[in-house]
Amino acid sequence: MKTLITPHKVAQLVFGDDEYLAAGRVTEADIAAAEARYIRPVLGAALHERLLEGAYADFVTNYLAAPIARYTRLMVQSQLDIRTDRCGTTAPKPDGAQPASEEARSRQRRALLTEARTLLRRASRHLADHQEEFPEYDPRCDILNRCSIDGGLVQIR
Repeated sequence: MKTLITPHKVAQLVFGDDEYLAAGRVTEADIAAAEARYIRPVLGAALHERLLEGAYADFVTNYLAAPIARYTRLMVQSQLDIRTDRCGTTAPKPDGAQPASEEARSRQRRALLTEARTLLRRASRHLADHQEEFPEYDPRCDILNRCSIDGGLVQIR
């Protein structure tokens, strides 16, 4: 499965040095799902395919890696907040610690979503400002040129 960034890169970009993340907790399938849901509707199919082939590596590194990592964490965070084993599903409770409250988890999700949207808009603006460098980019396919959510309001152009 091809993705624009690796699971290692996601862990490096969006999980802190003091956060333990077991190998394999973020997979290429998680990244591919985040790209399909959030990134491809902005890039369009043609540009996304070219990026998957390795084109425009600097653009991926400088503009897409950070929002992809945040969207991926947003999608997998609820799975990280619970444990499932032969006894069922539980919240992790390491010695001397308490699971985060629902309010704290909700704040974290909102912060991740806000950062990811902001960074993806930055990428979209770069594409619009440099269309000659990205012939596969079609601004009519960029969903952010037609619809966005600002301050909880859906904006349709």
